[in-house]
Amino acid sequence: MRLSRFPIHTTKETPADAQVISHQLMQRAGYIRKLGAGLYTWMPIGKRVLAKVENIVREEMNNAGAVECFMPSIQPSELWQQSGRWDVMGGELLRLKDRHGAEFCYGPTHEEVIVHTVMQDTRSYKQLPVNYYQIQTKFRDERRPRFGVMRAREFIMKDAYSFHMDAESLETEYQNMRAAYIRIFTRLGVDFRCVKADSGNIGGAKSEEFHVLAGSGEDLLAVAEGGTYAANVEAAETLPCGAAAAATQTATRVETPGKKSCADVAGFLGADIKQMLKCIAVIAEGKFYLLAVRGDREVNEVKVRKLAGLKDYVLATETEIVKTLGSRPGFIGPVLHAGETTASAADIEAFNALIASNSITVIADHEAAALSDFICGANEKGMHYTGMNWGDAIALKPAVVADIRMIAEGDPSPDGVGTIKFYRGIEGGHVFQLGQKYSKAMGFTVLNEQGQATTPEMGCYGVGVSRLVAAVIEQSHDANGICWPDAIAPWRVLVCPIGADKSPAVKEASERLYAELIAAGIEAAIDDRGQRPGSMFADADLIGIPHRVVIGDKGLATQQFEYKHRKGAAAEMIAATLEAVLAKLD
Repeated sequence: MRLSRFPIHTTKETPADAQVISHQLMQRAGYIRKLGAGLYTWMPIGKRVLAKVENIVREEMNNAGAVECFMPSIQPSELWQQSGRWDVMGGELLRLKDRHGAEFCYGPTHEEVIVHTVMQDTRSYKQLPVNYYQIQTKFRDERRPRFGVMRAREFIMKDAYSFHMDAESLETEYQNMRAAYIRIFTRLGVDFRCVKADSGNIGGAKSEEFHVLAGSGEDLLAVAEGGTYAANVEAAETLPCGAAAAATQTATRVETPGKKSCADVAGFLGADIKQMLKCIAVIAEGKFYLLAVRGDREVNEVKVRKLAGLKDYVLATETEIVKTLGSRPGFIGPVLHAGETTASAADIEAFNALIASNSITVIADHEAAALSDFICGANEKGMHYTGMNWGDAIALKPAVVADIRMIAEGDPSPDGVGTIKFYRGIEGGHVFQLGQKYSKAMGFTVLNEQGQATTPEMGCYGVGVSRLVAAVIEQSHDANGICWPDAIAPWRVLVCPIGADKSPAVKEASERLYAELIAAGIEAAIDDRGQRPGSMFADADLIGIPHRVVIGDKGLATQQFEYKHRKGAAAEMIAATLEAVLAKLD
């Protein structure tokens, strides 16, 4: 490609609305131009990179046996109402009506459409398994689009959907897609991790995310140092603990004036915060719960919502806490509100009545359940208990002991190998085992070998194609611009003639090398715009072309080219031959 015939518009100024480096560099290098909030035009140079990511994804999907289709981006509301997601998706689902008043949405995903499509032609087990995929534009009406194409409202995604007669077949294809994704991310040339994940609104029993590691990533990942375990922190398990040690102290009510947080109480009492019990009051389905974790831990909302009856829990209000516990927030504990350490028979009877009526349920994390002689709120303003133990005369016992806390750095890996370290990641892909969630809701059945109607199992596999372009930049850049991996760079090699307008020798050598590179199957560009060397090199670095070959009279005098890798510290002189240049590309 001759850059004199290719629209490249770079700038030194950083856009005021660009918060992350990928957004800044993509606009400065002319890869994208903003149309509106979360809406971007991909300029010719950006489209070249986008197309390369698409091609890698397409090749690996085809190699894995998936078949490509193309579904409408505008979807009838009836399908979403049938699956039950029309209202669940909320404001992110862009709804619209046609001239006849029929409701539609601009598809953020295509589970409903693919089920509706496949069920029209699939009748028998002999037609399964099958895996359809597309590379399509999606739209999600983000409340606050930001970070350029990394969290845009309109974006390009590869989504695939597989159908199976049983869970065993689904698991086989899930692993096939997982392996294909590993090949995709490896070919992109990025440092990535495949991590266990929560399925979210998509649903399903099993899912994993593929993250490009980058300090600007929105997701926090728990990765085992010295092991293979990796998970999104929201989905990361924690190891169960042993039983609580025998009590050695007697519960004592102590004053803690104005001390509400576990850190403040521990500091005031001169105690270890790990000996504190933190209780969070929540309401679910009309019932009152106390979620108990160790004082230095945080409750994991995703884990709690997976417990029976707590899917839609909300934090209890101060009024609800006072009414149920007689306490103020900051002094909550799994104990009876009483002015003495020994409660009266009437108090205990009233307390037990609340428990019997399921009005108060304590759910303790494994670590919290293993505490003994702990410190907790006394359900009275300015008061705490020390030396408390589960099952004391005025204390509740946990009704449920479960993993409800966030994993932390330094924790042992859930698989027992290594310890946890946190990394930031940008989600670029997600694989799900959906099971029968959508096929059953939409009445899709096929006949099995016995001639019986059977609901197929489904898998779902997505790659954020346009987001990956930004994710690569977030991981691979420097002060001068983008550092593209060879596989997705707009061009692998840039030939830079110095003074070609004045030197026939430079022009001839540059044109010859450019032609030879093209003939050798190398994607090359020649900067024939007639710019000064400084501007030419600055654009090359900003755009991110991996290999630069500079041709000038000084080098030709000794039959040499100047070569520099985009990530190299300095340029070097090489022989003025195609072979010498190709050797640098290996």
